[in-house]
Amino acid sequence: MRSILTALAFASLALPAVAQDIEAGKKTFNQCQTCHVVANEAGEVLAGKAAKTGPNLYGLPGRVIGSTPEFKYGDSIVAVGATGAVWDEASFVDYVQDPAKFLKAKLGDDKAKTKMSFKLKKPEDAANVWAFIASLSPAAAPADAAAAPAEGEAATD
Repeated sequence: MRSILTALAFASLALPAVAQDIEAGKKTFNQCQTCHVVANEAGEVLAGKAAKTGPNLYGLPGRVIGSTPEFKYGDSIVAVGATGAVWDEASFVDYVQDPAKFLKAKLGDDKAKTKMSFKLKKPEDAANVWAFIASLSPAAAPADAAAAPAEGEAATD
């Protein structure tokens, strides 16, 4: 019995800390739209306004941190991206709750700075905004997609 409870306890650690709610994320994103927009490749605004203070958040899941070509990022976030770090739910939630703390921890540099002064204090709000942004973004290609044969094609050795 004890080993079953231990296994259940460890299994629960793998679950997300908060449930995501896309509609709640859409409402919370209203706080973000002063600086950010979600606009697709055709320029169609999917969320927010035509804000340019912050980068376009379209396609954020799986994007290298600090890498939107048409946006001028601060040095610290570019340095995080140079390590190969990509935006995933955990990184996004940590970042939007305290951008400076996130950058300092990722870089191991207490002098790391951020241009983003806004913070979403509640982890559930941050997770919901992530879910909303992800719902508007194209699906990220699996890492091994290039190695896998297309559907209906035979693998070659």
